[in-house]
Amino acid sequence: MNLPLKLATATALLGLLAPAAAAAPLDDWEQVGTDARSGVSGLASEGAGSDSALFVNDNKRPGQPRLSRVSYRDGALAVGRLTWNGAEPNDLEAVEAVPGAPGAYLALASRGIVYRIEVDGATATVADYAPLPAIGQGDDYESFALVARDGKLAALWADRGEGPARPATLYAAPLAFAPWGQPLFGAVTKRPYTSTYPAGEGTRHISDLAVTDSGRILASSAADAGDDGPFDSAVSDIGRFTVSAAGRVRVTLAASPTVLGTFPGYKTEAVECLPGTGDALLGTDDENHGGYVRTAPYCGA
Repeated sequence: MNLPLKLATATALLGLLAPAAAAAPLDDWEQVGTDARSGVSGLASEGAGSDSALFVNDNKRPGQPRLSRVSYRDGALAVGRLTWNGAEPNDLEAVEAVPGAPGAYLALASRGIVYRIEVDGATATVADYAPLPAIGQGDDYESFALVARDGKLAALWADRGEGPARPATLYAAPLAFAPWGQPLFGAVTKRPYTSTYPAGEGTRHISDLAVTDSGRILASSAADAGDDGPFDSAVSDIGRFTVSAAGRVRVTLAASPTVLGTFPGYKTEAVECLPGTGDALLGTDDENHGGYVRTAPYCGA
């Protein structure tokens, strides 16, 4: 059964965020935006046991939304826009919580600029920003994931690729932060990847990434025929990502990726494993048709 949608201002939304047990899964797509300015390009849970997540909007003009929050509880969905304080990014495509740093997030723009932001209630403040390392010619980024293991932090991201002629390129590197918040990347590993579904012209082989607690790499792939669709997408298990005790990263891609779910009519651009559960929170950016979220049981062992 679809949950009723309630659109609220960011101020009104704050009253919904008192601590509570984790919300029930969203078993079907629920709308969180109604136009091209309010789709979901990337998701970040606000923590274990939380029923709220931040999502980035891929807008480009000054004053347009960059970051929003979705909360679901007691059979209702609420959406609020956050105030962006600082340099305005062009085309944000992914967002990820920084492990061990409550309220801190990294948001990635399509051309490879990473913004470290600090979220306090309904305000997101830019602390610093820096380019990704090893940016390739023509790279267009829609995905970003952070993994913490044994006190070591690493990042995983990808050029999305485009159709049969351009596979995605998956990048990985150790990650640290300067005292003032700037992300500092170590040596980069990269691997090519071609999605099995969707396939053909217009396919973006990786539109987002998530890494499960056991190290499985989940990737969404999407096909986009224009601002009015039709759209198609899937989430697949594509391999494993490990971080050694010394901080070395390793990406191992599966010879035959496993398609976990397909979503004709939707352009999935966000995959987030919800802490403390086996569920993934998925989000779509369906251009003129807005954005949707749902959960799916993809993050278990």
